[in-house]
Amino acid sequence: MALPHVYADFQNADALGRIRLNCVGTARDLAEQGVELREGLPISLYSDDADDQSQQDDLTVAGTATYSDEERCWVAVVDWETVRHASQVEKTSPSPTAGTPSRPLTFDGQETPPPTPHVDRS
Repeated sequence: MALPHVYADFQNADALGRIRLNCVGTARDLAEQGVELREGLPISLYSDDADDQSQQDDLTVAGTATYSDEERCWVAVVDWETVRHASQVEKTSPSPTAGTPSRPLTFDGQETPPPTPHVDRS
């Protein structure tokens, strides 16, 4: 199952490096997907970016939602070393939909593979 895929401003990080999930785009994406943040929820985050030819190539990273009492808002714990451009994720993807921008990631950072067809061998 794909993770909720939501916009986040990657430059809106707290002192611990967690991304604040308080942007209008974040709220919009969560509402459109019917997702309510909860402690430990794995999510896929994306942020606007472009490649060397000025073509859209969003940044994306998997994270985990947690509530910050200090920030008084939801934040996502991410491993900054795993931030990738969508085009980098697509190149390694086995999915037939490769080339689709800003696709959701699964918890392990890869797309959910298509289901294996059931073959009746009886």
